[in-house]
Amino acid sequence: MDYKYIEQLLERYWRCETSLEEEAILKTFFNQTHIPSHLMPYKPLFVSEKMWQEIKLGENFDARIMAHIEKDEPVKARRITWVRRMMPLYKAAASVAIILTLGNAAQSSFHREAAVENDYNYENYQDSYNDPEMAYNQISDALQMVSQSLSEASKQDSLLQMQPKEAQKEQ
Repeated sequence: MDYKYIEQLLERYWRCETSLEEEAILKTFFNQTHIPSHLMPYKPLFVSEKMWQEIKLGENFDARIMAHIEKDEPVKARRITWVRRMMPLYKAAASVAIILTLGNAAQSSFHREAAVENDYNYENYQDSYNDPEMAYNQISDALQMVSQSLSEASKQDSLLQMQPKEAQKEQ
Protein backbone atom coordinates (compact mmCIF):
# COMPACT_ATOMS: atom_id res chain seq x y z
CA MET A 1 0.00 0.00 0.00
CA ASP A 2 1.26 3.48 -0.84
CA TYR A 3 1.46 5.93 2.08
CA LYS A 4 2.73 8.82 0.00
CA TYR A 5 -0.22 11.08 0.89
CA ILE A 6 0.30 10.50 4.64
CA GLU A 7 4.01 11.26 4.30
CA GLN A 8 3.18 14.50 2.44
CA LEU A 9 0.72 15.43 5.16
CA LEU A 10 3.39 14.79 7.79
CA GLU A 11 5.85 17.03 5.93
CA ARG A 12 3.26 19.81 5.77
CA TYR A 13 2.39 19.21 9.43
CA TRP A 14 6.03 19.77 10.47
CA ARG A 15 6.05 23.05 8.53
CA CYS A 16 2.74 24.08 10.20
CA GLU A 17 0.91 24.28 6.86
CA THR A 18 -1.90 21.76 7.48
CA SER A 19 -5.54 22.58 8.00
CA LEU A 20 -7.69 21.16 10.78
CA GLU A 21 -9.24 18.63 8.37
CA GLU A 22 -5.81 17.35 7.33
CA GLU A 23 -4.75 17.00 10.96
CA ALA A 24 -7.94 15.04 11.59
CA ILE A 25 -6.95 12.70 8.71
CA LEU A 26 -3.55 12.16 10.37
CA LYS A 27 -5.19 11.40 13.71
CA THR A 28 -7.58 8.85 12.23
CA PHE A 29 -4.72 7.24 10.30
CA PHE A 30 -2.53 6.83 13.39
CA ASN A 31 -5.47 5.48 15.43
CA GLN A 32 -5.65 2.43 13.12
CA THR A 33 -4.20 -0.92 14.15
CA HIS A 34 -2.06 -1.49 11.03
CA ILE A 35 0.58 1.24 10.60
CA PRO A 36 3.77 0.79 8.62
CA SER A 37 6.97 0.48 10.63
CA HIS A 38 8.64 3.61 9.21
CA LEU A 39 5.68 5.74 10.44
CA MET A 40 5.41 4.06 13.84
CA PRO A 41 7.60 6.67 15.71
CA TYR A 42 4.92 9.33 14.97
CA LYS A 43 2.02 7.35 16.43
CA PRO A 44 2.38 8.51 20.09
CA LEU A 45 2.20 12.13 18.92
CA PHE A 46 -1.24 11.73 17.36
CA VAL A 47 -2.67 9.10 19.73
CA SER A 48 -1.66 10.89 22.95
CA GLU A 49 -4.42 13.47 22.57
CA LYS A 50 -7.04 10.72 22.62
CA MET A 51 -5.32 9.15 25.61
CA TRP A 52 -5.30 12.46 27.53
CA GLN A 53 -8.98 12.97 26.82
CA GLU A 54 -9.76 9.64 28.44
CA ILE A 55 -7.98 10.52 31.70
CA LYS A 56 -10.41 12.03 34.21
CA LEU A 57 -10.20 13.07 37.84
CA GLY A 58 -11.50 10.62 40.43
CA GLU A 59 -14.86 11.00 42.14
CA ASN A 60 -13.26 11.79 45.50
CA PHE A 61 -10.72 14.31 44.13
CA ASP A 62 -12.53 17.35 45.53
CA ALA A 63 -12.91 15.75 48.95
CA ARG A 64 -9.20 14.88 49.12
CA ILE A 65 -8.14 18.42 48.14
CA MET A 66 -10.50 20.00 50.66
CA ALA A 67 -9.19 17.68 53.37
CA HIS A 68 -5.63 18.89 52.69
CA ILE A 69 -6.67 22.53 52.63
CA GLU A 70 -8.78 22.47 55.75
CA LYS A 71 -6.34 20.39 57.74
CA ASP A 72 -5.84 21.92 61.18
CA GLU A 73 -2.19 22.09 62.01
CA PRO A 74 -1.17 22.96 65.54
CA VAL A 75 0.47 26.33 65.94
CA LYS A 76 3.98 25.98 67.25
CA ALA A 77 4.87 28.50 69.92
CA ARG A 78 8.36 29.91 69.69
CA ARG A 79 10.38 30.61 72.76
CA ILE A 80 11.76 34.10 72.90
CA THR A 81 14.98 34.30 74.86
CA TRP A 82 15.92 37.22 77.07
CA VAL A 83 18.63 38.33 74.63
CA ARG A 84 16.20 38.32 71.69
CA ARG A 85 13.62 40.21 73.76
CA MET A 86 16.18 42.89 74.65
CA MET A 87 17.57 43.20 71.09
CA PRO A 88 15.59 46.40 70.26
CA LEU A 89 16.96 48.00 73.42
CA TYR A 90 20.52 47.04 72.42
CA LYS A 91 20.01 48.53 68.98
CA ALA A 92 18.67 51.76 70.46
CA ALA A 93 21.60 52.00 72.89
CA ALA A 94 24.08 51.41 70.06
CA SER A 95 22.51 54.11 67.90
CA VAL A 96 22.55 56.60 70.82
CA ALA A 97 26.23 55.79 71.44
CA ILE A 98 27.06 56.37 67.78
CA ILE A 99 25.20 59.69 67.74
CA LEU A 100 26.96 60.87 70.91
CA THR A 101 30.37 59.86 69.55
CA LEU A 102 29.77 61.71 66.29
CA GLY A 103 28.49 64.74 68.23
CA ASN A 104 31.62 64.86 70.38
CA ALA A 105 33.85 64.54 67.32
CA ALA A 106 32.01 67.36 65.56
CA GLN A 107 32.07 69.56 68.66
CA SER A 108 35.79 69.10 69.19
CA SER A 109 36.54 69.88 65.55
CA PHE A 110 34.48 73.11 65.66
CA HIS A 111 36.06 74.37 68.89
CA ARG A 112 39.71 73.73 68.11
CA GLU A 113 40.68 77.37 68.41
CA ALA A 114 39.80 77.41 72.13
CA ALA A 115 42.12 74.49 72.99
CA VAL A 116 45.74 75.50 72.39
CA GLU A 117 47.48 72.63 74.19
CA ASN A 118 49.94 71.62 71.48
CA ASP A 119 50.71 74.93 69.86
CA TYR A 120 54.15 74.83 68.26
CA ASN A 121 54.07 78.38 67.03
CA TYR A 122 57.25 79.92 68.45
CA GLU A 123 55.82 83.42 68.39
CA ASN A 124 53.29 82.39 71.05
CA TYR A 125 55.91 80.57 73.13
CA GLN A 126 56.31 81.70 76.75
CA ASP A 127 59.01 80.64 79.18
CA SER A 128 57.93 78.38 82.00
CA TYR A 129 61.03 79.27 84.07
CA ASN A 130 61.75 82.62 85.56
CA ASP A 131 65.39 81.75 86.26
CA PRO A 132 67.43 80.83 83.15
CA GLU A 133 70.10 79.04 85.21
CA MET A 134 67.50 76.67 86.66
CA ALA A 135 66.19 75.89 83.15
CA TYR A 136 69.75 75.20 81.97
CA ASN A 137 70.39 72.80 84.86
CA GLN A 138 67.21 70.84 84.19
CA ILE A 139 67.96 70.57 80.46
CA SER A 140 71.53 69.41 81.12
CA ASP A 141 70.26 66.76 83.61
CA ALA A 142 67.74 65.47 81.04
CA LEU A 143 70.40 65.32 78.29
CA GLN A 144 72.78 63.51 80.68
CA MET A 145 70.11 60.82 81.34
CA VAL A 146 69.54 60.39 77.60
CA SER A 147 73.29 60.07 77.01
CA GLN A 148 73.65 57.41 79.72
CA SER A 149 70.76 55.33 78.40
CA LEU A 150 72.18 55.49 74.85
CA SER A 151 75.63 54.39 75.99
CA GLU A 152 74.12 51.47 77.96
CA ALA A 153 72.11 50.42 74.91
CA SER A 154 75.19 50.49 72.68
CA LYS A 155 77.14 48.37 75.21
CA GLN A 156 74.35 45.78 75.28
CA ASP A 157 74.21 45.79 71.50
CA SER A 158 77.95 45.16 71.23
CA LEU A 159 77.70 42.31 73.78
CA LEU A 160 74.91 40.70 71.76
CA GLN A 161 76.97 40.94 68.60
CA MET A 162 80.01 39.35 70.27
CA GLN A 163 78.14 36.36 71.74
CA PRO A 164 77.47 34.62 68.40
CA LYS A 165 81.15 35.08 67.39
CA GLU A 166 82.33 33.51 70.64
CA ALA A 167 79.92 30.61 70.20
CA GLN A 168 81.35 29.98 66.71
CA LYS A 169 84.93 30.05 68.02
CA GLU A 170 84.12 27.43 70.69
CA GLN A 171 82.83 24.97 68.10
